[in-house]
Amino acid sequence: MDPLYTLLLVAIPAIIVYLSSYLSFKKIIESEHNRHKQEILLNNQKLIVPIRLRAYERLILFLERVSPENLIVRIHRPEMKAKELEKALMDTIRAEFDHNLSQQLYVSAQAWEAVKSARANLLNIISTAMDEISPESPGIILSRKILVKLVEHEVNPVSPAIDYLKSEVNQLF
Repeated sequence: MDPLYTLLLVAIPAIIVYLSSYLSFKKIIESEHNRHKQEILLNNQKLIVPIRLRAYERLILFLERVSPENLIVRIHRPEMKAKELEKALMDTIRAEFDHNLSQQLYVSAQAWEAVKSARANLLNIISTAMDEISPESPGIILSRKILVKLVEHEVNPVSPAIDYLKSEVNQLF
């Protein structure tokens, strides 16, 4: 027999066995890698979802706390002048917001923008109401003016942000 023919008789089946083994092992390794990757993602989800939910909870709590009707009741004291009340309201909103800055890591950019927009709208309403009265007026006058401004807006400035946060939480499930 020809040595080349003998070599081909041995080499061709060996190459076929090698290629099929290589492809099988490659597929097994890829499958195992994907399974491991999925397992890591699942474990991360188990850790991240509760953290994200707490972030949404904290932001909704922030929005509820700075909602004018809740904020005024908490901050206003009978002896306060309008300027003092304005400062106290704005300082409280800013402090509450600063306290929750880290929550932006766990919510979408759109949700964070909705929270920032609600805060800006609240500060604007307070500022606008203050511009319409004397700084030495009693704080109750400013309180009433702020509540009138809220009624004029028809929608509480925090409501759209709360609704947006709730819709994102519903998408998690």
